[in-house]
Amino acid sequence: MSDVHTIQVIARIRSDFPTKFGIPRQSGLVEELKAAVVFEPEYRNPDAVRGLEGFSHLWLIWQFSKAVRDSWSPTVRPPRLGGNTRMGVFATRSPFRPNPIGLSCVRLEGVELHPELGPVLHIAGADLMDGSPIYDIKPYLPYADCRPDAVGGFAGRPKEPTLQVEDPEGLLDQVEEEKRAALVGVLAQDPRPTYQHDPQRVYGMAFGDWEVKFQVREDRLYVIALESR
Repeated sequence: MSDVHTIQVIARIRSDFPTKFGIPRQSGLVEELKAAVVFEPEYRNPDAVRGLEGFSHLWLIWQFSKAVRDSWSPTVRPPRLGGNTRMGVFATRSPFRPNPIGLSCVRLEGVELHPELGPVLHIAGADLMDGSPIYDIKPYLPYADCRPDAVGGFAGRPKEPTLQVEDPEGLLDQVEEEKRAALVGVLAQDPRPTYQHDPQRVYGMAFGDWEVKFQVREDRLYVIALESR
């Protein structure tokens, strides 16, 4: 019988992704994405983050809260391989794991001492859905965490943005300037499931206060509607 351990949720992410659709498949792919780490009430002690401002990057250990299930599969279909090839779950970063735990490296932009929320961490490059539970935060140590000679297997090189984002009506001009570059970066990553390539299909993606609708034809993504949420 396997041991069961309880892990406390210490914080939650506040991001512009209310749903999974559109979230970059790895942290750091869209550096313009901004988010905040808000601690749960019992962990809002400023002493807990003393010295953190001296680090440029952090590790977030968190839960794939929408991938929790009672069973697991030893193999999954990584999007990097087109969603058709099965690989061992422990050779991937799939959210569908025996324990749905995520690991993200993010850039720390600042520590705010909020009068009601206590210490709030402002970060960039996060790949978490809004509200995702965070189990732990650790500083990124370049001398220990950076391995220039590491081999990355079938995902050895980052996937370059695949789509040219076209906005012929200038709809994205309505998006706040500080979030516009992040939204374009997310769209350029091609948020569609890897198995969908219908050029007539209209996709909808929630981002912040907006619902973005788009179509993809060949290597171009066309923004066709922008609605308030």
